[in-house]
Amino acid sequence: MKKYDAIVIGAGHNGLTSAAYLAKSGLDVLVVEKNDYIGGAAVSREIHEGWLYSNCSYVCSLLRQSIHRDLNLTKHGLMIVPYSGTTNFTRDGNYLAEYGDHAQQYRELCRHSVRDANAMHRFEADLMRYAKLIRHFLMRTPADPTSFKPRDISELIFMGKKFWDMGEDQIYEFTRFLTMSAADFLSEYFENDLIKAFMATSSIIGTALGVYSPGTAYVLLHHVMGDVDGAVGSWGLARGGMGAISDAIAGALKEHGGEIRMNAEVQQILIKDNTTYGVALANGDEIHAPIVVSNLDPKRTFTKIVDKNDIPADLYKKAKNFKIRGSSGKVNIALNGRPDFPSLPEGHMLRNGSFQFLDSLERMEKAYDCWKHGRWSDDPFIEMTQSSVWDPTMAAPGNYFVSCFIQYCPADIEGGWTPEKREAFGETVVDQISQYSPNFRDLIVHKEVRTPFEIEQEVGLTEGNIFQGELTLDQLMFNRPFPGYSQYRGPAKGMYLCGSGSHPGGGVSAACGANSAREILMDLKRPNIVPEDDGDE
Repeated sequence: MKKYDAIVIGAGHNGLTSAAYLAKSGLDVLVVEKNDYIGGAAVSREIHEGWLYSNCSYVCSLLRQSIHRDLNLTKHGLMIVPYSGTTNFTRDGNYLAEYGDHAQQYRELCRHSVRDANAMHRFEADLMRYAKLIRHFLMRTPADPTSFKPRDISELIFMGKKFWDMGEDQIYEFTRFLTMSAADFLSEYFENDLIKAFMATSSIIGTALGVYSPGTAYVLLHHVMGDVDGAVGSWGLARGGMGAISDAIAGALKEHGGEIRMNAEVQQILIKDNTTYGVALANGDEIHAPIVVSNLDPKRTFTKIVDKNDIPADLYKKAKNFKIRGSSGKVNIALNGRPDFPSLPEGHMLRNGSFQFLDSLERMEKAYDCWKHGRWSDDPFIEMTQSSVWDPTMAAPGNYFVSCFIQYCPADIEGGWTPEKREAFGETVVDQISQYSPNFRDLIVHKEVRTPFEIEQEVGLTEGNIFQGELTLDQLMFNRPFPGYSQYRGPAKGMYLCGSGSHPGGGVSAACGANSAREILMDLKRPNIVPEDDGDE
């Protein structure tokens, strides 16, 4: 059987990115994928005939623009269109809307609180200051603070300089911010509970924490660190669904001679004398290469596909204890007509955007309480995105596709997930939306309900955790995934990590894959072809 220079396990967007850079450098690269499609969680699939579903990830912002340019993803068909604003409905028929125009947004906030409208600029300025600080480190390998290697010392100096440039007062504030809850952070700016709830939604997405949990302020920040066409904090939709991102990266991989083999589930990474030499597939085949890169999450990598005897005992323990709790569900729905929301004026631009249905921090925290007790929330947070309004490739004219992201939904419930419980979870979501859109249920042609259980079984994300590990302070930077393993290298020679369980974390950014490729090329003493910033320094 042919021997490759490198094998990448998992054709998610990070695995494809790492493979594309390795192939671009001249290596003979193979990506092996257990499913019969590529993309992992960044995928577009025709789940129901005539409708294209982005059935896991659904919006784009964190994709690093330097990677987009470097791999020439536009050439390979990737087009990101601006994402319209979100409207948050209240139980009494009112709403809070998000506008792109500053004057419109100010007037909208004034409807609820003049004080908060005036505070918004200060809030956004502070958040963007923190976001621009963190952006310097997204495409860089974290320094090992225990190392005296020149590169690590240089990286610590680089980090220290960026912090020093903030000024003494801001360093204190940022350090404090990292440990705060989203609720406490937002309360320092706003008084209106609806505005605070609206701004807090990003702090709980994909996170097994509530709005009052310490650390959720950083999760809020994590979701505004991306950009679309240079607009930091903006969001977009990939034309053709999120799978268009994976397809474009796969196009770049193939352009440089890389291969993808589907229906090729890896059973074990092959290691002998502390040196990696390939992978064994579930069908019994072996494929050999001196470099193996895992795009799987750290827990799955070190407890499922590596022999326990081939890794240090403390690493196995760290992997078992890695925080990767599932808390999110998806309900994807095909509609044969446009849902009506009577709270919004007929023909208003807000009808083209996304919708949310929680109007207070208290309701959000109660939804989290349900998760803590091992059940899905009966009053969940829902972000309903109307992708097909902006992307005609998702559904035929007159038909619509909506993607509903839900917090909270546990990975395991009493008695385990059954088809009946899964359907009941989906009905909870439909019932919630129907309170605000009376014709919604009648328009449903098909719905796909995905609990963390289904996401894990299909995509391979442990407990369905969309970030491959929680974004808490103990699992960030040189702690991600574990101290001593933050520089994408595994315990055996030739073994590497490239998934979102490594720095800088989850979201469709492709940074983890690119950073991993840089370290591999460095170890091979090949020229560095991976950018270390987005050109916005």
